[in-house]
Amino acid sequence: MDVSFLGGPQPQLGVGVVAPFDFALDRELWRWVPDDVSLHLTRTPFVPVEVSLDLARLVSEHETLHAAVQALWAVSPQVISYACTSGSFVGGVAGERAMCAAMAQAGEVPSLTTSGALIEALREIGARRIAVVTPYTKSVTDSLEDYLGEAGITVTGRAYLGLTRHIWKVPYRDVVDMARTAVVGSADALFISCTNLPTYDVIPQLEAELRMPVLSANQVTMWAALRAIGVQAVGPYQALLDPVARRGPAAMSGSGTGEPEAGPRAAPAAPAAAFAGSPVAPDGEVGDGDPPPYLPEDAGPQPPV
Repeated sequence: MDVSFLGGPQPQLGVGVVAPFDFALDRELWRWVPDDVSLHLTRTPFVPVEVSLDLARLVSEHETLHAAVQALWAVSPQVISYACTSGSFVGGVAGERAMCAAMAQAGEVPSLTTSGALIEALREIGARRIAVVTPYTKSVTDSLEDYLGEAGITVTGRAYLGLTRHIWKVPYRDVVDMARTAVVGSADALFISCTNLPTYDVIPQLEAELRMPVLSANQVTMWAALRAIGVQAVGPYQALLDPVARRGPAAMSGSGTGEPEAGPRAAPAAPAAAFAGSPVAPDGEVGDGDPPPYLPEDAGPQPPV
């Protein structure tokens, strides 16, 4: 059969993605990407180290980035994104900027990181005081707070899981529980850290319940990468992606972005709705019948993780 009339595949824009070796959420990244954009993913070499500050430093070494970017350069992406939050905040603001410069030099293409994208996204929505949720240990969570502080962002509350492996298996239920614990005081937004933590389906549910913008690591990574090439990220009712959403439930809090309340409002979802479609719980790590595993912050010292 002659199919020449089809004219061949439609032209695609390319986004190169450098991910850590244990990244397991390729499909989640694709959910923010429109049909005329292709993701080209490569991974850093395996190292036998659990999730920690040491691992963050290893997967963000400039030599490692250079090799990964060179592999992506062969398919001519329009932008390259380093998709790892801890790997891009472990060196502070200066370290993140140096990573971007090293990648741009290696591939001669605009480059960005998850942590840099986070700061850009917070500026976009006008948030300077945020609550933070992470799957990390206390030391890694502390490093994230230090990075945010350097960038002029105040952390008003936080909660973390203390995990060192299998982060991609965390169910939405635990993300929601942590979010409810972390959002205390006057926060402009909530940030859910780690590109290996599933968040796509839970973002609109949390925005409706918490009445504030909710950002996640994978969301800001794709939003910034696509914006760099003049493309709008796609996704359900999310304040970062849709200004209309910022005037709905995401702007109902008096400490929000300051935009007037206008436009249609989505009714807050029942808590159970936030758990729909949860990933499978980790073997031996998080069970539905177990007490909440997160470690909320308080004024006292934290127990060892």
